[in-house]
Amino acid sequence: MTTHDDSAILIENARKTYGVGSAERDAVHDVTISVAPGTIHGLLGPNGAGKTTTLKMLLGLVKPTAGTFRIAGADSTRPAGRRGVGFMPEQPYFPQHLTAAGALSLYARLSGVPKDQIAPRTASLLERVGLAGRDRAVLDTFSRGMLQRLGIAQALIGEPGVVVLDEPASGLDPVGQRDVRNLMLSLRDSGVTVLLSSHQLSEVETVCDDVTILNAGRVAAEGVLDALLNVEGRTSVRARDLGDALPEAVTAHAESVAVAGGIWVFSVPDEAVRTVVDAIDDAGGSLVALSPMRDSLEDYFARLLSRTSREVARS
Repeated sequence: MTTHDDSAILIENARKTYGVGSAERDAVHDVTISVAPGTIHGLLGPNGAGKTTTLKMLLGLVKPTAGTFRIAGADSTRPAGRRGVGFMPEQPYFPQHLTAAGALSLYARLSGVPKDQIAPRTASLLERVGLAGRDRAVLDTFSRGMLQRLGIAQALIGEPGVVVLDEPASGLDPVGQRDVRNLMLSLRDSGVTVLLSSHQLSEVETVCDDVTILNAGRVAAEGVLDALLNVEGRTSVRARDLGDALPEAVTAHAESVAVAGGIWVFSVPDEAVRTVVDAIDDAGGSLVALSPMRDSLEDYFARLLSRTSREVARS
């Protein structure tokens, strides 16, 4: 388990308060996030949960009311602590008169990329984000999705060891979303640490090793995604060759029953698994798979936010 001392990214007891006196309001309240090196960590939450404010405090773009913010052990609220970090904001903006190659060249110089590496690195990144052949195109002709792709490229131009991405798939079509997922996985495979803020639950479920879920400025849940989604005490069963109905010994325990293409899918309590497997076999059926029952991220997310909203309202 990663300790705070060896975190690639550490946000500890973060707080951001707006207003004064009776109008004072915490946009972020006592948030702690620890991201292990070489992993993809998802930051989830509904609009207004405090995700972007948390990221901006980490990157020195918003002054925190309280908290500790470190990247690779250095204080990231100071400029020196943000060296080696790439950031893509939720809605990246570029000077519209520049070409794609010109914009990347500008950000390369700002990032301290050696002069002789700017051109080859720019060409490589434009191809990597799906903008090959658009290097001479002026940015005021770019669609929102193309600007998103360019935003990812500028975050990577300095070859950072830590990348912070705020809604990188926003405005992208399904192919673009797939490309972003594959890019994040390739970054992780090369040892880069990625902190991903996203509304795209399918994106998070596909790529993230760990997640932190915020609601109303507080941490509602955190941990390894598989552990959060596993439904304790229940097993998912897939079986076939059972005809038009499940055996009575199975229906006595089965929940969430569905059938398609002759494959029955349902869940049973862990203690009933042996009984159910024997009943399937006795009925002439075939067991396809047994696995721990897993919630969908969408269902888990919805229930969690409903519960934490009620808790916050009572506090």
